[in-house]
Amino acid sequence: MIRLGVGAVTEIAVLGAHCDDIAIGMGATLLTLARAHPGLRVRALVLSGGGTARADEESLALAAFCPGAEVDLTVLDLPDGRAPAHWDRIKNALSAFRADTAPDLVFATQRGDAHQDHRLLAELVPTEFRDHLVLGYEILKWESDTPTPSVYHRLTAELAEEKARLLLKHYPSQAHRDWFDEQAFTGLTRLRGVQCHAGHAEAFVLDKAVIDFGGS
Repeated sequence: MIRLGVGAVTEIAVLGAHCDDIAIGMGATLLTLARAHPGLRVRALVLSGGGTARADEESLALAAFCPGAEVDLTVLDLPDGRAPAHWDRIKNALSAFRADTAPDLVFATQRGDAHQDHRLLAELVPTEFRDHLVLGYEILKWESDTPTPSVYHRLTAELAEEKARLLLKHYPSQAHRDWFDEQAFTGLTRLRGVQCHAGHAEAFVLDKAVIDFGGS
């Protein structure tokens, strides 16, 4: 399988519609980036949960998933499940967020997600981050909308298990959901690992990229 590198990474932008989206979609990738790039700046924007216990969960979770990194988190208070009705506010928030970031990589939801909040965010992110590598993470949930990914980040079993443990520890508000358990999370990473000849992996959807072959 062809391997691609991203080079030096000093700042990343991560965006989610709800508290826990980012950690579910790319928690192990966050752990890897933070450990591989000391002093990494993580700029995070979440659309809903502001002013609630969910925002507190998100703050503690991102600190755990980004050890040693400088995490700057903004959690808005949009109502869950109503993102399309707040298109203007989301667009303005993304514009303000973009103006205050200089990321080497951008991570967000992916366009094929069946949840309207995730899908709208995925559609708007490239309108602000027009010249960036934007990777769309997948969010495990009850909808049968699992994407066909094009980019894989290989993980060890230990890292996949660490991600699952941190999710269960830092998002107790989600413990009642029948899909929110260690088996579900490691099951998906194991499946993605099979698809890239690894024990485990997190996978991403890439809509557009420019490749440099070293010519003039």
